Amino acid sequence: MATAVQTTSAPRTPNPRTRLVLASLFGALFVIAGVAAAAYLVPRLLDGLTAPLGSTAAFLVRVVAQLATIGAFVWVGSLLSGANPPRGVRGGIFLVISSLIAIFFVTRAVGLNLEDSPLGKVITAAVLVVLLVLLYRFLVSSRAERWMLGLEEHGWFSTFSYKRMQGVRARRYTMIGLLLVGWTGVYSALSHETFGRGSWNLRMPFELPTITPLTDLEYVVPLILAVLVFWLAWRAVNMPTFADFLIATEAEMNKVSWSSRRRLVQDTIVVLMTCVLLTTFLLLVDLFWGWLLSQRFIGVLPPRSQNTEQVTTEQGRQAKW
Repeated sequence: MATAVQTTSAPRTPNPRTRLVLASLFGALFVIAGVAAAAYLVPRLLDGLTAPLGSTAAFLVRVVAQLATIGAFVWVGSLLSGANPPRGVRGGIFLVISSLIAIFFVTRAVGLNLEDSPLGKVITAAVLVVLLVLLYRFLVSSRAERWMLGLEEHGWFSTFSYKRMQGVRARRYTMIGLLLVGWTGVYSALSHETFGRGSWNLRMPFELPTITPLTDLEYVVPLILAVLVFWLAWRAVNMPTFADFLIATEAEMNKVSWSSRRRLVQDTIVVLMTCVLLTTFLLLVDLFWGWLLSQRFIGVLPPRSQNTEQVTTEQGRQAKW
């Protein structure tokens, strides 16, 4: 008896975790390339072209070119991700980039400390390889998958607006308050030049070329912080838990019976007059009891005409009170 066996040449699809890890790695490399192009390549290319324009005009041209570069990378990234990207890929990209930055600074610190050692290069390379292996093992684990999904489910990497037609006023005023607090701090840092001036140069060990992650720190860092403050404020009022609280707050405020303008003015006058009368009464009572208790036949308080002398221990001289 013969049995027919159907063969197929269709490739096996990777499991969801492997697909998520691969998408996160590719997305992290794409984001790093976009940041490097906007923060490093664009200023280098425009240095000679914008020199005759002056410092302010050159800075504005550079910012516009950097924003255009970022927009182009975002557009290309949205096309590459497709309509149905893996769930948790945004959190995975953030996790991979954060891990790579940490590995870079740890390896750089080890290299700078062992720069004069004959085995410094070997030890630094070994540390780099060990950290990369640990990162790979972490990314393919179930814990990393939970972290990626958790980071994305919190909504910090999504433009989704939660119940945007409800609680509009409460959420709008809350966002304005957060922006005022955050942007005031950014303006203070900008005016005091907290982050310094010029470029941020990182010296690399073993005579490697110096890396310049950012240029024009006095402008770029406050601009980045201002954008982050806006994003955090907007995401905060769209987080489900906090947004529901603001929606419920506005619903309760709508139930309040507000006074009319005329009634508000009348009540304000009554409150102010009551404060003035109570203040005057307390003043008169204080003056009366002060006068009465300072009389000689009572003698509780010394008379006001009597001066008491006291020698101060600090200055060694007499003081009249």
